[in-house]
Amino acid sequence: MLVQFPPSTPLLLLLHLLLPISSSHRSLITSRLLFSYSDAFSRHFLSAEKRKGARSMRSRELPRSGSPPFGAASRSVYNSGEGSCGSRGAAAARSTTASCSEQTPHRRMDFRPVAVSRANESNQGNFGSLAQKRKEESRGQHHYHYDTHTNTYYLRTFGHNTIDAVPNIDFYRQTAAPLGEKLIRPTLSELHDELDKEPFEDGFANGDELTPTDDAAAKESAESKGVVKFGWIKGVLVRCMLNIWGVMLFIRMSWIVGQAGIALSCLIVAMATTVTTITGLSTSAIATNGFVRGGGAYYLISRSLGPEFGGSIGLIFAFANAVAVAMYVVGFAETVVELLAVNIVMTDQTNDIRIIGTITVILLLGISVAGMEWEAKAQVFLLVVLTIAIINFFIGTFIPVKAKESSGFFGYDGSIMWENMGPDFRGETFFSVFAIFFPAATGILAGANISGDLADPQLAIPRGTLLAILITGIVYLGVAVSTGACIVRDASGNVNDTVSSQFMMNCTEAACKFGYDFNACKRDKNNCPYGLHNDFQVMSLVSGFAPIITAGIFSATLSSALASLVSAPKVFQALCKDNIYPGLSLFAKGYGKNNEPLRGYILTFGIALAFILIAKLNTIAPIISNFFLASYALINFSVFHASLANSPGWRPSFKYYNMWVSLAGAILCCVVMFVINWWAALFTNVIVMGLYIYVSYKKPDVNWGSSTQALTYHQALTHTLHLSGVEDHIKNFRPQCLVMTGYPNSRPALLDLVHSFTKNVGLMICGHIRTGYRRPNFKDLATEQSRYQRWLLKNETKAFYTPVFAEDLKQGAQYLLQAAGLGRLKPNTLVLGFKNDWKDGDMMNVETYISMIHDAFDFQFGAVILRLKEGLDVSHIQGQGIKDTCLHTQLDCRELYSCQVFLLFHPTVPLNVSDQRLLEASQQFQKKQGKGTVDVWWLFDDGGLTLLIPYLLTNKKRWKDCKIRVFIGVLHVLLILFFRIDFSDITVLGDINTKPKKDTAAFEELIEPYRLKEDDMEQEAAERLKNSEPWRITDNELELYRAKTNRQIRLNELLKEHSSTANLIVMSLPLARKGAVSSALYMAWLEVLSKDLPPILLVRGNHQSVLTFYS
Repeated sequence: MLVQFPPSTPLLLLLHLLLPISSSHRSLITSRLLFSYSDAFSRHFLSAEKRKGARSMRSRELPRSGSPPFGAASRSVYNSGEGSCGSRGAAAARSTTASCSEQTPHRRMDFRPVAVSRANESNQGNFGSLAQKRKEESRGQHHYHYDTHTNTYYLRTFGHNTIDAVPNIDFYRQTAAPLGEKLIRPTLSELHDELDKEPFEDGFANGDELTPTDDAAAKESAESKGVVKFGWIKGVLVRCMLNIWGVMLFIRMSWIVGQAGIALSCLIVAMATTVTTITGLSTSAIATNGFVRGGGAYYLISRSLGPEFGGSIGLIFAFANAVAVAMYVVGFAETVVELLAVNIVMTDQTNDIRIIGTITVILLLGISVAGMEWEAKAQVFLLVVLTIAIINFFIGTFIPVKAKESSGFFGYDGSIMWENMGPDFRGETFFSVFAIFFPAATGILAGANISGDLADPQLAIPRGTLLAILITGIVYLGVAVSTGACIVRDASGNVNDTVSSQFMMNCTEAACKFGYDFNACKRDKNNCPYGLHNDFQVMSLVSGFAPIITAGIFSATLSSALASLVSAPKVFQALCKDNIYPGLSLFAKGYGKNNEPLRGYILTFGIALAFILIAKLNTIAPIISNFFLASYALINFSVFHASLANSPGWRPSFKYYNMWVSLAGAILCCVVMFVINWWAALFTNVIVMGLYIYVSYKKPDVNWGSSTQALTYHQALTHTLHLSGVEDHIKNFRPQCLVMTGYPNSRPALLDLVHSFTKNVGLMICGHIRTGYRRPNFKDLATEQSRYQRWLLKNETKAFYTPVFAEDLKQGAQYLLQAAGLGRLKPNTLVLGFKNDWKDGDMMNVETYISMIHDAFDFQFGAVILRLKEGLDVSHIQGQGIKDTCLHTQLDCRELYSCQVFLLFHPTVPLNVSDQRLLEASQQFQKKQGKGTVDVWWLFDDGGLTLLIPYLLTNKKRWKDCKIRVFIGVLHVLLILFFRIDFSDITVLGDINTKPKKDTAAFEELIEPYRLKEDDMEQEAAERLKNSEPWRITDNELELYRAKTNRQIRLNELLKEHSSTANLIVMSLPLARKGAVSSALYMAWLEVLSKDLPPILLVRGNHQSVLTFYS
């Protein structure tokens, strides 16, 4: 059946697609469209229901048997009618506010499931209860979760009963107002999991969990009802034009033309405009790559390049704006003092500037504190005055006055223009003149700095900024050409400096044409106070009405000061809200409906007042210009960096940019910095790098998806793929360890020791095998992986945590041995902790443990086993008390495990003696080892891994004072020297196969419970027992390997004799032939070999060379 939409729907759709409307209006039209579609579908399905009957509707897409798709164990029916909004309850009403609030003449039908089975009333839908819980939790966070039981809009998708929602912009929001309410789409678990399974109550889908910064922004946005928002004209265009049209336009532009000439002056303006235009294009690209909040240049840079660059540039940018207030106010005060100097002098010139400047900045502060609306009105008024002053100048150029000719103004003339076309530098150079002009072009971010107060920043910033650059650039060029075409460079102002007829032939100046001879000015500059070179008030002279030019100068200075006074607190507030510098969080608080940073205003006022009292800003001015240029350089670099990273998230709607042009813009900004003032440029770079290093060291807890992250991923992927095509070489071998730690904090000693020789050298993966008979919860596994990876990073352990689900440890170890790592970044060494409790538990666990070593060798891995006599596993000490203490403390998931580890080593409950010793032993590798020894018992050639690990270990800071002592069975001193490994001494052992000094009765007693004793039973029974318990030791096996058993006992005696005081023993791991030596016998060998010794590391490489003496 054809659905008839309301007549307004096509018109709304046409408006939605064709009109260049703002996002707020577009959202309104979208809402109206959705309402129209919903209403039409409701009427359509109401008619269908009347024809087909209620049973047909109830059965659509519901299972024939079992539970309905919403988790309830009952059937669902649908209520209809105009009164349904009032009967569905408070929670439901909140979900359908939009639907119920719309007034329409059409009869609406709301579809909502209602459970009718009383037998299953107690289990009325997991998803419904979850959605209700989500809605209650979200009230404080201003997020609105999708509730299938009460939300009538999404219940039917394409005419079917399903909770699978159609695409909606509200699912993609990060915050609530001003753009709209955030909805949470149904999670994959809610759509995919079995009906009898509780959905995961994570509250957020697809990584949309908000950071504290975003959450604060959400609250702020939700509370900011009725705020004043500006469009692109008042918010951006006006501000940028006022900042660019500074005092430079009126009192320096004519001097620049006198020095550089018309051609080079136009080139100077063009160069400055090129830099600002490229920066404007880059700003537009960043501003249209997603919703822009308050913070201006800081926000744009920090969200693009990350908090390190953003935090450093944000601080100096805010400071530069604060000091710029003082610069503009002092410029205003100097003009006022010059005007009053004829009649009034309060004290002296310097103090008069201070007094007038202080009064002025207090008045500007009052306007700013009154609110953005008043400040915007003041800016518009100042722009009107400034525009009238500019028009007044251009009108004056067409009205030559006889009285002004002695001052050098003759009106437009080709000879004057030609004479002023070339340069006439007097004590200046092209670059010095450019350096004087360029600060006039540094106001292009005035609109972006109040991005939080713009109604549509993505539209306003590109349009307003680029148009302001265009208009102001044309005006600057017009002023340069006009002044150069109608005013001579030098004039005396003396009406008697006329040229007589007899000397007319000798007069070559353009003024001679008009009967004036100013040649005397070349001989005596002091007698010529007029002309482009000598008079800064030329525009007042030329203008139709000079006081208007004075008003324009006042307008230019005050508007720039006012814009800077507003920009600095806004940028600083955004910086403080992100908590980049924790000590500055005091200034993050805003007041009023516009969230005004009153504390920031006071701070900016204090900084400006301090510099106003100096009254001489010639030294600080170049630094401020360089601060602005550093911001421009980073904005340009941000666009280049984001384009280079090729991140899928870099999708600016503004397409008129190029990554290489942006890079050129960044380089130009840096060049201009040094052109303006080389020492100020160096100072700026030092400040930026210092702040960058500080923020990098503090590592703020933020994640903005910066291009730095994207490029890091891109480079890592590229290098990993490139590395996969390169064959391994002995010289580049490094131990890449798969360490079976379980949870990383459960075996601290194992983690610390392996990290000591893999840090910055090789790969370390913390493997964790999760076993159990229940169905594996893979979502929990992923959550734990993320949490423990953050724990490793927070504890500065350079390792990866990789958990797997498996039926048993052997299968899990095989999974990890096969799949852990990526490309060449794969483990080559398995590291285990010694199984101290092997005699007390199920011997099948020993069988599994030994099979892990065999599997490692099968996969061509090396094997390393660490034994501490106190043990390794401290997880049993992490009792419920520790967990409760941490969980009831206000900690986020990043700090939870740090809390557990801290309480583990600082327990509140007294521990027994063995546990206390275990804790102390588990921390021993975290300390500096001092002047001890690392004893290497290199008994068998495994490729050199047994020797390489101690070498890497003693290169680390904690172990650098330890000496390596080598114990070998055959004299191999020359070989060790060839390997260039320093050792303090070398000991050649005697025959290690001699009979042990002590009786072997202790060993016999150790293995007695694990012997098969097949001679005492029937052969068939012995075979059955061996098959069911393969770990048992046969009599034949014991006798066959008697010599090897004695060797392990003898080696333990030698170890106690020579290495009982060593900090660490590294020894060749004895091998057991797979299928020939039972796991119990092999475990007994390891036990007697390493018993009652300092920490011992049993190492066996994969018998491929890892050391070489070739270059």
